[in-house]
Amino acid sequence: MSVSWAGYRRARRRSRQAWAVLGAAAVSVVAATVWFFTAGQFIAAEPAVSGPSEAPVFDAAWMKPVTPPHPVPPGHAAAALETLAVKGRASGSDYDRSAFGQAWQDADHNGCDTRNDILRRDLHDVEFTKGSKCKVAAGTMHEPYVGLVVRFVRGGDSSKAVQIDHVVALGDAWQKGAQQLTAQQRQTLANDPVNLIAADGDANQEKSASDAATWLPKNKALRCHYVARQISVKAAYGLWVTQPEKDAMARVLGSCPQQQTVVAQ
Repeated sequence: MSVSWAGYRRARRRSRQAWAVLGAAAVSVVAATVWFFTAGQFIAAEPAVSGPSEAPVFDAAWMKPVTPPHPVPPGHAAAALETLAVKGRASGSDYDRSAFGQAWQDADHNGCDTRNDILRRDLHDVEFTKGSKCKVAAGTMHEPYVGLVVRFVRGGDSSKAVQIDHVVALGDAWQKGAQQLTAQQRQTLANDPVNLIAADGDANQEKSASDAATWLPKNKALRCHYVARQISVKAAYGLWVTQPEKDAMARVLGSCPQQQTVVAQ
């Protein structure tokens, strides 16, 4: 059977197109395989968690602001991230919680200690212990880190279910500039409502002194706010970030370029 020159050229063109499609598909398969065996398998393994996209910051009805050494820079969190110094960690072998003052001071002088201030701020349907206008006895919350609805009940064991997390962990802060702060500034950092979130006790223990490079909330909806809050605290107290930490923060904020810094107001 004879084939015309025009027919031959059409057949060759279709063949080249088919090979191009197969080549592109092969590249995609290879890229997907590389992604999965690096970061993808860990992302795919993360549980699907839904929860709040923000955590409470301040309630002017009964809280008073504390004053950090520097104001939180207004505007995009990504821009504020670029203002933070990038350095390695200082030694943490001499870290002691007492360097940040006695735990849960009444730092804003509103008559209630910081732990109860944060519980009252973050819980709903708050109940106080008999005869007190400060000491929180019970309440419920849509927990921001794991996305579960939990109930807080004060008690020797039950109180541990809801803990107050330092968004920038004090151990992390100590290794990234807090050693240069005054004792009063460190106490303020430990009691600053921008740096405090009521959280699931197990999640708080899991986080420990981790930064954004090694721990992020399972509730992905909160991550932009959480990272912006860390950046805001570090900017306000002159703390630095490591390069892996900065890279992790930038990746999170890449999905929310309009995310603003977090201020108490």
